[in-house]
Amino acid sequence: MLDSILEKYLGEPGGLIGILQETQELYGYLSEEAIFEISKKTGIPVAKIYGVATFYAQFRFEPVGKNIVLLCMGTACHVNGASEIVEAVSEHLGIADGETTKDGLFTLNIVACLGCCSLAPVMMVRSNDGEEVYGSLTRQSAVKILDGLAAGEVAS
Repeated sequence: MLDSILEKYLGEPGGLIGILQETQELYGYLSEEAIFEISKKTGIPVAKIYGVATFYAQFRFEPVGKNIVLLCMGTACHVNGASEIVEAVSEHLGIADGETTKDGLFTLNIVACLGCCSLAPVMMVRSNDGEEVYGSLTRQSAVKILDGLAAGEVAS
């Protein structure tokens, strides 16, 4: 499948970012194997590929969980207790910012702002099913949402 991505950008100047974006979309992250394959097929040095991929925050080098939990720490969320939500979620999942649970179910990311200030404190969960925003969180409601997601239920 990587070959079809590479063929699409073959000979296109500046196509590396597109290749990396589509590769990450295909595999969920940029593996060492994928980077070496891209280098081999395009002739772009591995160091240059890593240079581009590490420059942009959108690229990741480790697999992410089925559910990506984005916890907002923007001003409105912060003053409404977001640090307590971060603490509760981190303790409940046993992971810190940027980490993924051992079962591959959750990845935790603390973000600057989700743009849902009227719902503060807020978290967004991204999965293959789309994005869901949960607002007016408490420690208990955040944990309940995560437990519902873990059980395959639609949490509210």
